[in-house]
Amino acid sequence: MDLPLSILDLAHIGEGETAGDSFQASVAMAQNAEKWGYRRIWYAEHHNMSTIASSATSVLIAHVAAHTQTIRLGAGGIMLPNHAPLTIAEQFGTLETLHPGRIDLGLGRAPGSDQQTMRALRRDPTSADTFPQDVVELQGYLTGESRIPGVDAVPGKGTNVPLYILGSSLFGAKLAAALGLPYAFASHFAPNALEDAVALYRREFTPSPYLDRPYVIAGVNVIVADTEEEAQEHFLDAKRKRVTQMLGRGRTFTPEEADEILRSPAGRQVLQMVTYSAVGTPAKAKDYLHGFAEQAQADELIVVSAAPGRKAWMRSLELLAAAA
Repeated sequence: MDLPLSILDLAHIGEGETAGDSFQASVAMAQNAEKWGYRRIWYAEHHNMSTIASSATSVLIAHVAAHTQTIRLGAGGIMLPNHAPLTIAEQFGTLETLHPGRIDLGLGRAPGSDQQTMRALRRDPTSADTFPQDVVELQGYLTGESRIPGVDAVPGKGTNVPLYILGSSLFGAKLAAALGLPYAFASHFAPNALEDAVALYRREFTPSPYLDRPYVIAGVNVIVADTEEEAQEHFLDAKRKRVTQMLGRGRTFTPEEADEILRSPAGRQVLQMVTYSAVGTPAKAKDYLHGFAEQAQADELIVVSAAPGRKAWMRSLELLAAAA
């Protein structure tokens, strides 16, 4: 691949599936992605979501790593305010010790959940305020230069697991630039600040012992199929499902109801979230991604496929890899 491509696997639990089915699919996809030439696969920390199985992110990474050989695996990301930095250093230090040179640690400051779930996680509502200090503390544990006298991460100390700052606003861009860390922007669902955030990051980047020049990863949706018509059908189905997830409040809309909502003001947010989407045949998707990477000033793209059903999901990523 001349443009580095990676995958964000949402560990989706499909209709009629269990979390176990999701994990089996994630392993199969990672094994294929390794053969197809993808650079890395990330999993995101979400809680209390019936359709996402990656809540125990480090455990899922360990499971997939044990069933693959070379592909990088990591968190995209760990919501650090939910955790003590020492705990995350120990978890990812363990992963790196078990699978040397294959582990990434992306860090976000969002809750990854709703207010009630935050309470269930015992999270302090103000914990996001110390995110920059928590990143530095975590970094110290992993480099073996602990900021807390007498406290080391074991395993973790000296593993130097690479950190990535995740974001969808200027805050993360500014922090990544100040710390000299790579920056990943969530443009696959929060596109609005992409160009401003990346420009700020590149402008203010300060070289560090970890990175000598800016490095940007941008998220983008992909639905690739053998024909344009099939890809557009899958994309429409994905938008309809998102309408139900965001606006259904427990009920499932019919296709006709979902289409009506998509044409209404309420549907604009759903459509806005998928602003950056490569949809179509492999050649069309490849052209789109190269144009998007240039627009986003991205060094690497991390793709999310919402193609309906496991077969279409796997085929979408296979076709993209062959074209790229």
